Amino acid sequence: MNIKEFARRRRQLMRMMGKDAIAILPTAPEHIRNRDVEYPFRPDSDFYYLTGFPEPQAVLVLMPGRREGECVLFCRDRDPERETWTGRRAGPEGAIERYGADDAFPVTDIDDILPGMLEGRDRVFYTMGVQPEFDQKLIGWINRLRGGARAGQRTPDEFIALEHLVHDMRLYKSAAELRVMRKAARISAAAHCRAMQVCRPGMMEHEIEAEFAWAFRRAGCEHAYPPIVGGGENACILHYTENSAELRDGDLLLIDAGAELDCYASDITRTFPVNGRFSKPQRALYELVLAAQKAAIAKVRPGNHWNDPHKAAVRVLTRGLVKLGLLKGDPATLIRKEAYRRFYMHRTGHWLGMDVHDVGDYKVGDQWRVLEPGMVLTVEPGLYIPPGSKGVAKKWWGIGIRIEDDVAVTRDGCEVLSDGVPKDPDAIEALMAGEA
Repeated sequence: MNIKEFARRRRQLMRMMGKDAIAILPTAPEHIRNRDVEYPFRPDSDFYYLTGFPEPQAVLVLMPGRREGECVLFCRDRDPERETWTGRRAGPEGAIERYGADDAFPVTDIDDILPGMLEGRDRVFYTMGVQPEFDQKLIGWINRLRGGARAGQRTPDEFIALEHLVHDMRLYKSAAELRVMRKAARISAAAHCRAMQVCRPGMMEHEIEAEFAWAFRRAGCEHAYPPIVGGGENACILHYTENSAELRDGDLLLIDAGAELDCYASDITRTFPVNGRFSKPQRALYELVLAAQKAAIAKVRPGNHWNDPHKAAVRVLTRGLVKLGLLKGDPATLIRKEAYRRFYMHRTGHWLGMDVHDVGDYKVGDQWRVLEPGMVLTVEPGLYIPPGSKGVAKKWWGIGIRIEDDVAVTRDGCEVLSDGVPKDPDAIEALMAGEA
């Protein structure tokens, strides 16, 4: 993404902050996997949203009106010896030249420099509670300044939650962000198609998972989240990630997997028959979930509320469950009593962006948020009938189905970013048979 995009975001944030304010935002810490092995580093989403800076041990400081430059980045200094072991660093010079900082300092000097930047500022925008160790540092710097108040030092007297501003900004995707998300969705869709084509009874769930790892890394992506590859009754476990069972003839396979590209996530779920052909009970439930998803997507448009797609999906699912004999009673009454939750226990979607379950309030006050252009959400109804379900005919047992797409709100409706992977049952069967 062009550095001008990050600069635009910083300018927008500083306009909201106002004069005499300062924002401080550290990136994510590094985490140990075991002994001296670290997990792959992934920047804090808010930090990366404002900087595009990919390295650990970095802190962003924004100071509206600072004559020497409003955007200051503290980062690791260049160190040829350490870079031989752990890779190249941008250094303060690179932070300015390649990432658009106005000024930059070694992060090792932050204790000497940042307290002076706090002096003379009235408000501090900072997210407390995410990094307790950095919280203590900031409190220490403020207390140090307060100790000099009698000497005329001006100390910030107001702390404001930075995430309230940044998260509202992140909720509305720019054209540049949507381009990245479309690409991530295309990469993910191609991987889902490949999984359908190679799937055969007798394969292992982790073999199918490997297809996604190959496709994502080949395209320069990472997994946006641990993939779910659940065959048969494993699909009835919503966050199943063991991916270790054999795929059996006659079962369905539910795959929930998405690529992350440039820190932007995709999130796609498809369910298809391991042997390439839906049984009658499987197709009946699948077509019901698909109808619910279509009804929900039709409600993704400006002016509708966040909950409208969920309500549409619930109506279709409940009526269909009554028709199939899985629920008994008046659909309106069943909806009011949430009887559908026995088979459909989650909501129909979530915000999507730099985080899979992205930031942004779902309600404003006590009202569901109104959908507006630039918002991106998932639409993912499902049905889950585990083995042994009391009062349910055995033909339904062990069937878990979810269909999930990434949907952007546009000016006059919506755009399904993940439409590159089929979900019509006939189209799925044709693809798996090599006819598509």
